Amino acid sequence: MKIKDIYNLYSKHYLVDTDTRKIRKNTLFFALKGDNFNGNEFASTAISLGASFAIIDEEKYNTHKNIILVDNVLETLQELANYHRRNLKITIIGLTGSNGKTTTKELINAVLSKKYKTIATIGNLNNHIGVPLTLLSMNTNTEIGIVEMGANHQKEIEFLCSICEPDFGYITNFGKAHLEGFGGIEGVIKGKCELYNYLDKNNKIAFINTKDTIQVEKTVNIKTIPFKSKMELLEVNPFVKLSFDSEIINSNLIGKYNYTNIAASCTIGNFFKIPNSKIKEAIETFIPNNNRSQIIFKSTNKIILDAYNANPSSMLAALENFNQLKSKNKTVILGDMFELGETSIKEHQAIIKFVEDLNFNNSYFVGEIFSKTGNNNNNVFKTYEKLLDHLKNNPLKHQSILIKGSRGMRLERLLNLFN
Repeated sequence: MKIKDIYNLYSKHYLVDTDTRKIRKNTLFFALKGDNFNGNEFASTAISLGASFAIIDEEKYNTHKNIILVDNVLETLQELANYHRRNLKITIIGLTGSNGKTTTKELINAVLSKKYKTIATIGNLNNHIGVPLTLLSMNTNTEIGIVEMGANHQKEIEFLCSICEPDFGYITNFGKAHLEGFGGIEGVIKGKCELYNYLDKNNKIAFINTKDTIQVEKTVNIKTIPFKSKMELLEVNPFVKLSFDSEIINSNLIGKYNYTNIAASCTIGNFFKIPNSKIKEAIETFIPNNNRSQIIFKSTNKIILDAYNANPSSMLAALENFNQLKSKNKTVILGDMFELGETSIKEHQAIIKFVEDLNFNNSYFVGEIFSKTGNNNNNVFKTYEKLLDHLKNNPLKHQSILIKGSRGMRLERLLNLFN
C-alpha cells in the first residue's frame, strides 16, 4: 500500500497509536519493534480493541483484512508523518540544544497558545519515534506546531529536520551532553547545528540569543531573529524575575539558566504578535513539573528537585545558582552523569572539586562513576541504597537541598525520606 493510501486512512480520524494498552477507537496501530518487544504480535489485539487498521512488517501476523503489511513499520510511520506535515502546511517551530529543550518548548507552547491552536511535543518524546508521533498528533485545527528534537549522535537532528521540516528553529545552547555519542564538545556543536544547516538550505529562520557567541557565529548566513533587546534579568531568588518591554514578569522557574529559556519564549511570542500582557500571563502561570527544577517543601526542608537529567554543563549551572540563593543551610545531593564517554571520571572529579570549593553544609555524591573518582571523603556512595541508609541514620533538617542527577539515577526517590 502506498503512503498516500495509508494517509487517506489516517486522515479520517487523525489518530495513531503504538501501544495496545493505550489504544483508541478508530486509531491506526503501528506495530513498532524494540529490543524486548515486537508490536507485530499485538496487531490482532489492536483491531479487537477498536483500531481501524494495524500496520505490520512481518507476514505471519497478517491475519485480518484490516492489517496492512509494509516493508518497515518505523520507516512507514516516519514517512507518514512527513507526508502529513506537508499536507497540513502549518508553521512548525523546531528546537534542540544540550540543556533546557523541554522547558523552553513548554514555555513557547504556553505563550503561543494564548492566540493560536498549538500542538507541542509531549514530555520529551523527541527522537526518531517521538517526532513523527508529535506531527501525527496535529490535525486540521492546528495552527502552530512546536517540535522538540533530541539527539545523542551526529546526523540525528538532520534526519529529524527532514521529517518535520521546520519553518523556524531555535537551539537553546551547546553544552557537555551526550559527549560519548557526539565525540566531544565540538561534536555536540556540529550535531546541534544540523538544525541551522537545514534552515540555511531551505531559506528558513533561526531565533538566536546574541549573547551566545556560538549561535551568532553559526548563523552568519541565515536569516535570524535575535532576542528582544528590551529584556533584562532582574532577580533570581530563587525564582527568575525579568522585565520585558513594559512588563515585569515573576516566573515560577528557578535558576539564572532559565532566564534564556523564558527570553526565547518572550521573543518568539513577540514575533507571532502575542500581546505582552498575554506573554506575562503565560509565563507567570507556568509551573515546572516532572522533576525539572521543582521546589518542594518537605517537613523542615526546602528541596530543589532537578533530577530529570544531568550533564556537566547543567550540573555546574544548577550548582552556581544554588550557591547564590539566600539560604543559611545548604545541602547538595548529586548523582552520576551518564553518556560522557572517556571524559566521564574527569568530569565527575571536576564536579566534586567545584562543590568542595563552595563549602556547602553537606554534600553527597552517589553512583558508580562518582565512586571511581578517587575521592576519599565519606560523602561518596557507590549505590543509592548506601546513600539512603546514611541519610536515614543522619537525617537532614532545616536545609535547602539541591537534588540533581541523570534520569537513570532516579534521585526523586529521596523525597520519601523527608515526609
